[in-house]
Amino acid sequence: MYALDDTIAAISTPVGKGGIGIVRLSGTEALAILRRLFVRSGRAARRLASHRLYHGAIVDPANGRRVDEVLAAYMRAPHTYTRQDVVEIDCHGGAAALREVLGLCLAAGARPALPGEFTLRALLNGRIDLAQAEAVLDVINAETEASLRVAVEQLGGRLSAHVRAVRRRLVEALAHLEASIDFPEDEIPERDVGADLAAGAAALRDLVQEAERGVLYRQGIRVAIVGRPNVGKSSLLNALLRQDRAIVTPIPGTTRDTVEETISLRGIPVVLTDTAGLGDSGDAIVRLGMERSRASMARADLVLLVVDSSCPPDDADRRVAADVAGRKVIVVANKTDLPAADGHEALLPGVPIVPVSALTGAGIEALEEQMAGAIRSGPATPGVEPLASNPRHRDLFRRALASVETAAAALAEGSGTDLVAIDVSDAVTALGQVTGETADEELLETIFSSYCIGK
Repeated sequence: MYALDDTIAAISTPVGKGGIGIVRLSGTEALAILRRLFVRSGRAARRLASHRLYHGAIVDPANGRRVDEVLAAYMRAPHTYTRQDVVEIDCHGGAAALREVLGLCLAAGARPALPGEFTLRALLNGRIDLAQAEAVLDVINAETEASLRVAVEQLGGRLSAHVRAVRRRLVEALAHLEASIDFPEDEIPERDVGADLAAGAAALRDLVQEAERGVLYRQGIRVAIVGRPNVGKSSLLNALLRQDRAIVTPIPGTTRDTVEETISLRGIPVVLTDTAGLGDSGDAIVRLGMERSRASMARADLVLLVVDSSCPPDDADRRVAADVAGRKVIVVANKTDLPAADGHEALLPGVPIVPVSALTGAGIEALEEQMAGAIRSGPATPGVEPLASNPRHRDLFRRALASVETAAAALAEGSGTDLVAIDVSDAVTALGQVTGETADEELLETIFSSYCIGK
């Protein structure tokens, strides 16, 4: 998987039909392979300057058959994505043309690229670090503008700079501790290791908080809309979507199955699930719908309990409220366009109640603000996206923080220097696994196996 001395090739555009499809090569033979296959319009293919786009055709050297009209670019190392010679062939975006061009590249001496191998070569050749390499996939998979901004900032090295600063200070503290262990009789320069650990812990707490908030931008959350029949759950879904997605009628029990749609709420992907009304029924289909509603409720990160503000709460409302008690809940008092009734505050004391009219749209923006506040982790600075959004990074920050706090406690208690050094070393290793300094082959294989072929 980690060979760098051969030439790889792959289709770098998604499977399917399109105007353009790209075949990409990287390695020492990339230019030679292009010269074997490419006939430049009007001139010899051997005269190809770096970072120029040339019009011509891919021709099968075995029989001279013209395979496709293309644009070809040769990019000389090290000023390329992989820091190797790179060739990109822009073909027509049909599957047959792309397969034939790739097949000719392989027959001319390239081998098929593994998933993510172009980005892996960029990492191994030092153009990017591991956090930036993972950001490439995050850019591709971003579903909202905010998650895209987080990924682009990480790709640019913003997270790596913060992690390296923390790790550098801990490495210096570790070097002092190890010198004290290895050369106990020598005069070791004084260093306030306690201050190093305190500063490192503070920085890591910030990184953990940033990552916990950022994971929301990457993964999103699930929100279940629940309540008894005919309180306006489907109407609320439509109001939040700004379109008529769910069927709405005055007949109770119109929704018999769950309906899922995704919105972007302040940059966070939110999967909204409209559920069947929860109540009593002898109808087998309705009971199945209610079972699915309860399953959706169990999976949800946030529950919107919808009640009819024009009617006092009844036993069905109280049963649904009991089902969601202890969860992260917002009570949505719907139908404010009708005369109001009292008593809904008693359903879930202390839980926020947001009055809305799904019919007129009144209160929907206030509900969205309440939802955004409920799902964010930690304070959000307007206009500033979180540093990290990768759950792997978050877990490594937590591990590093725990190790630094253990080391600080051991130092304060006067424990042996060797015990303090062990925990500081673990923190240094954890942070190195974010940027790649301490990443092993197994970790790299796990990460890059999730990439698409051609990236």
